[in-house]
Amino acid sequence: MADFFETLTEVLKADGRFFAEDGTFLRNRVYECAQNMDAGLIGLLVGNKETKKRFFTEVNGILVFDKTGFGWVVSNRQFLPDSYTRFKNRIGLTDARGDYISASGDVVLAFPYKDCILEGGQSRDDQKRSEVFYNVTLAPDEVDRLLYPKVLVNARRYTAEGVEEGITFNASDHLILKGNNLLAITSLLRRYEGKIKCIYIDPPYNPSSQANTFAYNNTFNRSTWLVFMKNRLETARRLLKKDGVLVVAIDKNEQPRLQILIEEIFPDRDVDCITVIHNPRGAIGTNFSYTHEYAIFVTPKGVKSIGNRKLKPEEIEWSPLRNWGGESLRTDAKNCFYPVIVEDGRIVGFGDVSGDDEHPQQTEQRGGQYYIYPIDGKGVERKWRYARQTVESIQDILRVKTTKTGYDIEIGKDFGTYKTVWTDSRYDASVNGTQLLKSILPDTQFTYPKSIYNVIDCIAACVENDKDAIVLDFFGGSGTTGHAVMEINRQDGGHRRFILVEQMDYIEQETLQRNVSVLKSIAPKDSIAYAELAQYNQRFVDLVTNAGTDAEMAGLLERILATGYISSRVNPAQIAEGAADFEALSLEEKRRFLLELLDLNMLYVNLCDLDDVEYGISDADKAFTRSFYGREGK
Repeated sequence: MADFFETLTEVLKADGRFFAEDGTFLRNRVYECAQNMDAGLIGLLVGNKETKKRFFTEVNGILVFDKTGFGWVVSNRQFLPDSYTRFKNRIGLTDARGDYISASGDVVLAFPYKDCILEGGQSRDDQKRSEVFYNVTLAPDEVDRLLYPKVLVNARRYTAEGVEEGITFNASDHLILKGNNLLAITSLLRRYEGKIKCIYIDPPYNPSSQANTFAYNNTFNRSTWLVFMKNRLETARRLLKKDGVLVVAIDKNEQPRLQILIEEIFPDRDVDCITVIHNPRGAIGTNFSYTHEYAIFVTPKGVKSIGNRKLKPEEIEWSPLRNWGGESLRTDAKNCFYPVIVEDGRIVGFGDVSGDDEHPQQTEQRGGQYYIYPIDGKGVERKWRYARQTVESIQDILRVKTTKTGYDIEIGKDFGTYKTVWTDSRYDASVNGTQLLKSILPDTQFTYPKSIYNVIDCIAACVENDKDAIVLDFFGGSGTTGHAVMEINRQDGGHRRFILVEQMDYIEQETLQRNVSVLKSIAPKDSIAYAELAQYNQRFVDLVTNAGTDAEMAGLLERILATGYISSRVNPAQIAEGAADFEALSLEEKRRFLLELLDLNMLYVNLCDLDDVEYGISDADKAFTRSFYGREGK
C-alpha cells in the first residue's frame, strides 16, 4: 500500500503556502489552515480521492471535514517512520477538542487510544509483547485487513467415540478455536452476527501487583488494557442477539473503569454489577481481606431477560394455598372451589369444581385417598388461590401439610429474583474450581480457575429459557464455560452449544482436553469441532528456526521482505543498503535478526486468500473453512 503521507504531500504541493523555497514542508502553516477551515486547503483535500476518503464524512449530502484527524496526521509524522498505519504506544494530554497540548493551552486528561485497535497477540505466558496499536482513523485499510475473517485449519471433531479429521463444520457442533481472540471473534461475525444469546468472559484482571495467578498477559497498563477490552466488547455487541446478555467477570482492579466503558459501548442496555463471594477465606490486602469479585451483567434495557433463581429448601417461604381476607369466599370465584387429592402424603391430582349444592368437609377420605377442600378452621368455605384450570401448572410448588384434623395444602415458590450479592458456598473457587479441575486434569497449570457453579449460575440465568442458545466465551482459559454449558444441558435436557476461543498455546492440553473429558462423561451424544486460525508469518518463524545455512538465511530474508509483513520498526530500504552487513553476521545472529524482522501482528491468513498458493492451505482445510463460512463451492 502506498504511503499515504506521500500522497498527502503531493496534494499539498499544489499550494505554494505549504512549502518553503528549499522544499521543506511547513507543518505548522498547514495545521493552522486546517484549524481555520481554510477554503484553499479544503478544496485541495476534497479534490483528491484518497484524502477525501480519509478526512471527510458525508452527512445529509454535506461533506464534513475531520480537522482533528487531519491535524493528527500533519503533527505526528514522527510516530510513522515507515507507514502511516502503525505507531508505538503514546500517552498524551489533550485539550477539550482532542488536540495535543502543543496546539492548545487548555489541557484536560484524556483516555488515550479510543480510536485504536490493539491486537494483543500473546500466545505464551512469558511472551510479554510490546503491543502494536492500529489507529482506525489513519489506517482504515490496514484495520479492515487485520479484522477480515481468517482461514481455519487443522480442523477435527471430537466425540465420545474418538477423533475425526477431514471434517466439515456441523451447526450442532460445539466449537473451540485457537487464535488471537480479537481476530477470532471478528471472524465469527460472518456466521454468528446477532445470533449469540449469552457471552460470558473472564478477561485478564490487570492487577497492579506482580503476583499474577492468571495465565494471561496482565502487564497492560490501564489505558492500554481499556483499549484491549474496548475493541473486543465492540465486536461482542455485534455478536449478541437483541435479547442476548453479556456477562463479564472482573475484580476490584478494573471494575469501576470497565463498568464505565461498558456503559459507553452499550448505551441502550442496562448494566448491573453483581458481587460474588468466591474466596470466603479472603485474600489479604493492606487493610482488608478480599473475599469477592464481580460479574457485570449487560441486559436489554427494561426487559426481563434474566431467569429466576432456584431457591434452596430453607429459603422457600410456605403459605396456605387457601385464600384468606377480602374476596376469599367460595362465592367470590366458584371455579376455585375443588378438591386437591392426596395419597401417601403427596398430591396426586385435582378433582372437579364442586356444584353449588355440594358442601363437603375440609378433609374427606375416599378409599386410600384424601380430598382436601379450601375450608378454614372455622368451617368457612373459601377458595383456592388458583382456579381449577390453572392449578396443575403449579403442582410442583405445592406441598401437603399434616394438621390435627387431616391435611392442608401449602404453596411455596422455589424460585425468586436473583440478588446482587451471591454468597453460595458452591462459588468457592478453591473447592469447586481448583480441586475440580485437578480431578479432570491432574497436571493443569491453572492455579485458581472459576468455580464451575459460579459460571453455571451466570450462564443459566441468561439461557435457562432457551434450550438452543449459543454461548460464547472468547477468553476460554481452562474451558470452564464449555463445561458449564454441558452441565446445564444435562440438568434440563437442553441442546445449547458453546464456542470457546483461546490464543494461548495451552489450549489443546487444557481447554480442549477438559471439555472432551467432560463430553465423554456427561454429554456423550455431543461433538466438539476444533480448529485454528491459519498462521502466516508463523511459518517463517519455523523456517528461520530450522534453517542451517547462510544461503537459506539469505533466501528467507528476501522472501520475508517481499511479503511486506515486517516489523514497523524496520526500514526496508536500509536493510537493502546493508546487505553486506547481513552477510557478515553469524548464522545465529542472522536467525535472531530475521525473527525480530517479522511482524508478529501479521500471523494469520485472510479468508480472501484461501486459494492463494503462497499460503499452502490444504484441500481439507479449504473444505472446512468454506463449510464454516457458508461458502461451499466457492
